[in-house]
Amino acid sequence: MKNLKTKKIPAMKYYCLFALSAIIASTFVSCHSNGDKSLSGNSAEPAPAAEKQSDVIRLSSVQMKAAGIEIGIIEQKNLRSVVKVSGQLEVPPQNKANVSTLMGGVIKNIFVLEGTYVKKGQTLATIENPDFIKLQQDYLTTKSELSYLELEYQRQKELNKQNAGTGKIFQQTSTNYNSQRVKLKALEEQLQQIHVNAAALSTDNIIAQVPVVAPISGTIGHINIEIGSYVDPTKSIMDIVDNSKIHCDLLVYEKDLFKVKPGQKVTFILTNQNNKQFFGEIYGINKNFENETKAVIAHAIIKDATKSRLMPGMYVSALIDVGNQTTSAVPVDAIVRSAGKEYIFEVANTPDAKDSLYGFKKVEITTGVTDLGYTEVNPFQQISSEEKIVTKGAFYILSQAESEGEEE
Repeated sequence: MKNLKTKKIPAMKYYCLFALSAIIASTFVSCHSNGDKSLSGNSAEPAPAAEKQSDVIRLSSVQMKAAGIEIGIIEQKNLRSVVKVSGQLEVPPQNKANVSTLMGGVIKNIFVLEGTYVKKGQTLATIENPDFIKLQQDYLTTKSELSYLELEYQRQKELNKQNAGTGKIFQQTSTNYNSQRVKLKALEEQLQQIHVNAAALSTDNIIAQVPVVAPISGTIGHINIEIGSYVDPTKSIMDIVDNSKIHCDLLVYEKDLFKVKPGQKVTFILTNQNNKQFFGEIYGINKNFENETKAVIAHAIIKDATKSRLMPGMYVSALIDVGNQTTSAVPVDAIVRSAGKEYIFEVANTPDAKDSLYGFKKVEITTGVTDLGYTEVNPFQQISSEEKIVTKGAFYILSQAESEGEEE
């Protein structure tokens, strides 16, 4: 029984054991907690990154210029109530001329080149011909004889009044005088037709070379002569075209004939000139078909034709407005496609004192009719008629947006 007695542990020892247990437990918990942190990336769950201005793509003015980006608005275009036609540019007959001479001769000088602009009455060349000298000689001789006949006519007229002469002599003198006047007038007209100033002619001033002058103002076309060549009066030596009155001849087919009327507005596109756009109006329609085409020519004037380098023979496509059904439309270069969807870019902001970059937002759309470089669009979100959009270079902005997305 003595061995079964339990020894008493002093109270101080109990206290030390308790403290030691607490320290061990605390250390275990601390180590366990640190281990968890190291497994999870040595930090708490990261805060979300600053949101990339969603869909806003930013470009500098230098980038804009280099990419050829242009800004405009969504326009209202008549792409539905129209007649689509084609044709070519022409000038009226009174605005083109073939230069020729009334009398033959040898070319002595040429003062113009092809492509040169000339004014009406300007000397283009000079020619020589002995017949020109003979014509001037006849004129001066007739003029001199007329002076003598005029004096004789006045003398016989006075005698006839005083009954001092015979009526027969006065009558003969009057006939000769009037005949000579007619002859002199005819010679003056002939000299004027070959552009010789009869009033400047005298016995000491006879012109050997006759000028060939421009009948209209315009641009010299083909020159068919050279110095020393003989000019035939029946052939053209050069041609002149005045493009200031250029117009468009459009072929309207029978099925559309009764829709087209004078006064209707026309939108033109130069087929081979990067789809450059012009505007005009129908002013006349022919009343007969062109050969076997079953088409009638409608003539249209072109606004501001003189400001553009338009030439006869250029081919055009055109839309004639025969109704009033406008729709929202943008140039075809304003539309981009990505992941099976179509978009345009709205201008989110333009550079100011605080921001030196342009901002663009992608707007999803659906498209409709396409004609003459414009496409009907229906945006998924409302865009006012005054809001700016990208009208050219949208593909560059799309590529920038996609490259930024790939980097992220």
